[in-house]
Amino acid sequence: MKTSTILTRGFTAGVFTLALAACTETTPPPSPIEQLADEYLEAWMEEDALMGTYYAIEGARHDKLSDNSLAGLAAWQKKEDAWLARLKGIPAPREIGSRDWVTYGLLKEQLESAVSTRICRDELWAASTTTSWHTWIPFVFDIQPLETPELRTQALTRFAAMDTYIDNEIDNLREGLRLGYSAPRVTVEAVPAQVRSLIGPDSIFLGPAQRSDDAAFSEAAEQIYNEEIAPALNRFADFIENEYLNKARDTLAVSDNPDGEACYPALVRGFVTVGVPAEEIHAVGLDQVAKIREEIQVTLHEHFGGGDVSEFLRRVNEDPAFTFDTEEAVLQYSTDALDAVKAAMPKAFGVLPKADVLVKPYPEFAKSGSGEYHSSSEDGTRPGIFYIAVADPTGRSISNQLATLHHETFPGHHLQGAIALELGDQQHPLARYLWNSGYGEGWALYSERLADELGLYPTPLDRIGLYSDQIARASRLVMDSGLHTLGWTRQQTVDYMMANSGWAPVDIQNEIDRYISWPAQATSYMLGMIEIRRLRTLAEETLGDNFDLRSFHDRVVGMGSITLPMLEESIEVWIAEQQDGG
Repeated sequence: MKTSTILTRGFTAGVFTLALAACTETTPPPSPIEQLADEYLEAWMEEDALMGTYYAIEGARHDKLSDNSLAGLAAWQKKEDAWLARLKGIPAPREIGSRDWVTYGLLKEQLESAVSTRICRDELWAASTTTSWHTWIPFVFDIQPLETPELRTQALTRFAAMDTYIDNEIDNLREGLRLGYSAPRVTVEAVPAQVRSLIGPDSIFLGPAQRSDDAAFSEAAEQIYNEEIAPALNRFADFIENEYLNKARDTLAVSDNPDGEACYPALVRGFVTVGVPAEEIHAVGLDQVAKIREEIQVTLHEHFGGGDVSEFLRRVNEDPAFTFDTEEAVLQYSTDALDAVKAAMPKAFGVLPKADVLVKPYPEFAKSGSGEYHSSSEDGTRPGIFYIAVADPTGRSISNQLATLHHETFPGHHLQGAIALELGDQQHPLARYLWNSGYGEGWALYSERLADELGLYPTPLDRIGLYSDQIARASRLVMDSGLHTLGWTRQQTVDYMMANSGWAPVDIQNEIDRYISWPAQATSYMLGMIEIRRLRTLAEETLGDNFDLRSFHDRVVGMGSITLPMLEESIEVWIAEQQDGG
């Protein structure tokens, strides 16, 4: 998976202003779409204040948190409406693949998706172990820059804003309860313990104080933590425990929130970038599950003496021959495999990112995660990070470690995301920072299969892991539409995933809670991959011997995180260019 939307935005007003100042009298004036995108990006950076830090953008400030109050959100939405109205007055660029074409398409999708998904009012019920602020904001403290006195002053300013941010979250959730919005109780029960794990001498919030050799800064940072941040963390945990939990809904479907029936299709459209009816999502999922079960069955017959697919997928998480002994062994396995993955990339790509990627275990407060990628820096000097799940090693199969690695690092999220960040002036900064799940998660899932083409699953057990990951993503289509539109229970969903995935039981439990609280995101993986595979097949069949895999992949990842409809147009033009000898 990729990190939440807040991790995927950004530019800086400072950098933006400097860029404008660098223009000379001979520089042609920017196009109307460029001007609008510049204005949007400058304002967005101000609103989404962590982006400069997440992407290590030169010249960025690191002294703010976003205004997460309901009044602040309303003010931002008013701006979005105005930008969208102006965008509709600009003729759509016709030169597919051009800078303006990419900028226009990305901005249009960003604004339309933001407007259409407002009906969900997620700011009023983001209280789960997956969606709450505490699952992503703390990571910024691990990368907060501290190299200069000015940067340390900025850090203290940001730290001092943390208690207000947390109190705003309490206010938002309380207002949600008043209006009838809540997260399902089952996804909130573990939140108090998660939040309290952020309190103590090993708190990630104390990381900057412990990293710095500036005694005065460290003392000031520790004081803010002790007097402001830690009490606010306790307030949030107490609020969830004593006030929120007994009012959270027992039901699971997002349709049980106000306007919930309209929310799910809006979220599907927002995540996938194309509208797909829930019944079609369910049917596609069932079809894909059946096809992948057949692949697993063939492998079982050829290498494991046959047997029942579901029973074998459970065995790979329970048999000591297929599992790890220690958390250290889980981490080391993926770390060792990363070198082989990197070495194979030139076979399939002409362009590779400058930035490296590291494998790290989840910190304690996020240990329930199932694996996620955090971005490298824009200049390629700070590596990306693949946070890996290591808890419960004896119940964690060796089989799917490689597929997860390929999904999150090479050729998946890291390769695509770092290439986007390193585009420089080839595209507007929007193309470097915006993210859509249909393309991004679709690419990462496609990458798992691509790794197989490159010989990166050396054993039959590794291939079982590939199929297990693929069938889990197909199962997501079934269970997500089932949970949110067909009345599926949590146990029904657990049983389905247990029967059709080789994932560890602990990961399945976390996975289901994730999608109970994060409707529709689960659909983007398989639907996105199916579209990318369809476009590749189209290119292969049309071009025949003239099809070049490296060139195709460079085209797919070379424009940033474009929408699936934009990708289709781009590949169709690329095919025509190849036919013309381009």
